[in-house]
Amino acid sequence: MHIDIWSDVVCPWCYLGKRRLEKALASFEGRANVTIGHRSFQLDPTRPKGETTSRRTMLMSKYRLTEDRVREMDHNMETMAAAEGLEYHLTEKGQSGNTLDAHRLVHLAASHDCEDQMLERLYKAYFTDQRSIFDVESLVSLAVDEGLDATEVREALESDHYVDAVRRDLEEARMLGVTGVPFFVIDGRYGISGAQATEVFTRALAMASQV
Repeated sequence: MHIDIWSDVVCPWCYLGKRRLEKALASFEGRANVTIGHRSFQLDPTRPKGETTSRRTMLMSKYRLTEDRVREMDHNMETMAAAEGLEYHLTEKGQSGNTLDAHRLVHLAASHDCEDQMLERLYKAYFTDQRSIFDVESLVSLAVDEGLDATEVREALESDHYVDAVRRDLEEARMLGVTGVPFFVIDGRYGISGAQATEVFTRALAMASQV
């Protein structure tokens, strides 16, 4: 069984959905035969690279929300994350920016068989540690944390390596009609949209295993 997951590294629901799927897989009898591919999705691909803005300001502008409403949403998300064993710090310090390079780093990590670990590190850096994932030096530091070579990572990010891989993921998502993430596809047949409850993933895994 193979599961493709489209996600963006600045999407709080994506980290939540990843963890819920993992909990379902932990009790799935066929877990040893399941492979997972992490696919790129950019919530805002038009944002200029290297330019960051306040995450809360971005949410207020994009969804026409008040600051109080955004604070309430952040608190609710932190509470949901905690219920899944995740530690979110969604404060006024949080920044938002272009995630192309972060996705390119995940593709590079995949070539070293540490794709999942790299994505997990990026999520933790952004949502727990409130670290930047939008500049080369920050990404190099995080990659080194996962055992990747700093020189290789810097050379890749300072070139156009893996840009085409990210674009292919985005194009496939478009062809599938994906407009939001996380989005899960099991064996190319079953699609699950959103960070569904663990029980939903459990049922989907059982159904896919019977076909």
